[in-house]
Amino acid sequence: MINKESLHRQARSLRWFRKTHRITGIFLFVVFIFISITGVLLGWKKNSNDTILPKTCIGTTTNLAEWLPIEDLHNKAIATLRDSISPELSADLSRIDIRNSKGVAKFVFENHYWSIQLDGATGKVLQIGRRRSDFIEQVHDGSIIDNLLGTSHGGFKLFYTSISGLALFLFSISGFWLWLGPKRMHRQARRLKSQA
Repeated sequence: MINKESLHRQARSLRWFRKTHRITGIFLFVVFIFISITGVLLGWKKNSNDTILPKTCIGTTTNLAEWLPIEDLHNKAIATLRDSISPELSADLSRIDIRNSKGVAKFVFENHYWSIQLDGATGKVLQIGRRRSDFIEQVHDGSIIDNLLGTSHGGFKLFYTSISGLALFLFSISGFWLWLGPKRMHRQARRLKSQA
């Protein structure tokens, strides 16, 4: 049954959603700007002409039996880091990315954004690259704060992604209701008027 009291309840509900939407939006404006800009950059990383992410090079063979031992490649990557970039940088590895389909081993370092690509069979340095995408990803997911604070458990990242995700969910629901609510109220007001 449609009555004036029902319309007043819906109007109060809409005012509450509008206020919640506005207040939450004010506080999370900066977070959403960071997420949106870094998200776009991460989407374009493979199409950035090596600006955001260095392209994967091609080695001489994809046959792993012809490759040098990983330890030899690792030593060559560290020597290249020391000689070609800086002897001051940490040699701690984040990961070794083996791309046997391209004949390449990528050495990605932990505490900075440099990577070195070596030919798996010859150990030849194919590329020394800056992985800006790793920095952008850390800004995107909030782990950059954990890195700056030296926290290993990722507490800030968990807080940041939880708040961001919940806020986006709340924005979606409240935004949908702010779109649908007035339409329903106008429809019900017309029915109420026609019943009178």
